[in-house]
Amino acid sequence: MKTSNERRAATVLRASFRYTDGVTTLADKYHTSPIKIAKTFPLKEQLGVIIMDASPGLLEGDCYELEWKAGSSTHSCITTQSYMKVHPSLTNGSSIRQTFHLGDHAIVEHMPEPVMLYKEARFHNDTNVYLGQGAVWMQADILCPGRTLRKERFQYTEFRNALSVYYGHELIYAQRQRIVPESQKLASPGSWDEMTHIATFCLFTDRLTPSHIQSMKQLVEKQPSMYGAHPVVIGVSETQRYGLVAAAASTAAWPLQEAMRSIWNGARSILLHKEPVILLYS
Repeated sequence: MKTSNERRAATVLRASFRYTDGVTTLADKYHTSPIKIAKTFPLKEQLGVIIMDASPGLLEGDCYELEWKAGSSTHSCITTQSYMKVHPSLTNGSSIRQTFHLGDHAIVEHMPEPVMLYKEARFHNDTNVYLGQGAVWMQADILCPGRTLRKERFQYTEFRNALSVYYGHELIYAQRQRIVPESQKLASPGSWDEMTHIATFCLFTDRLTPSHIQSMKQLVEKQPSMYGAHPVVIGVSETQRYGLVAAAASTAAWPLQEAMRSIWNGARSILLHKEPVILLYS
């Protein structure tokens, strides 16, 4: 049983996918409690994968290590069963280290549920992506500043996020983010202003053409600026090589989920010529 004040051995999940007779299947998997693959299922000519966490969330000292190996020509969509809840940490904090290895022409769509940072949470998220020739990696992530209905807003201690993308052995993208609400003026004009929730959509592949990039920028420009009473601001940028990143902010999580879903489905249509994926959300 987990306790809240000690460093424990890393929790591990490893999985690999293979492509056989036109179908992507789970080739191998290994996990240690409390995370596991809840189920896999066919999903729009690809393999759907749901990750389940049997714990109440990340406690102090928790370290999750997830490794995904997508064989050549495989197509998988990975999501989580519920929000990732990060609990208070007095000293060590908690972390997730995730690695994606994509073989030639493999496609991985990583669409997890949002991260919820409780009061006094410390969390470090580190993601490394290795792309083969013709491979496609997409990810949408959303960060919540706390349980806002309980007036728990920006009371977490620290959030660190790192993303590194490699094409072959070459580093083509590196992003580093560190948020310390107590010492940063997040509500200042030119910073987050009245926004509280942030989201990022990433698309990396050597398949990107100027036409694809222009179409994606037009798609982002057409996104609504309001979802109900919640404003949404979105910007999109082409990376130095083989990539496109859209960043968004709002005053609640659900508008960002809608926006990320729209951009994701647009990317599937523009780049992959595939229909939207319909997932059921509670």
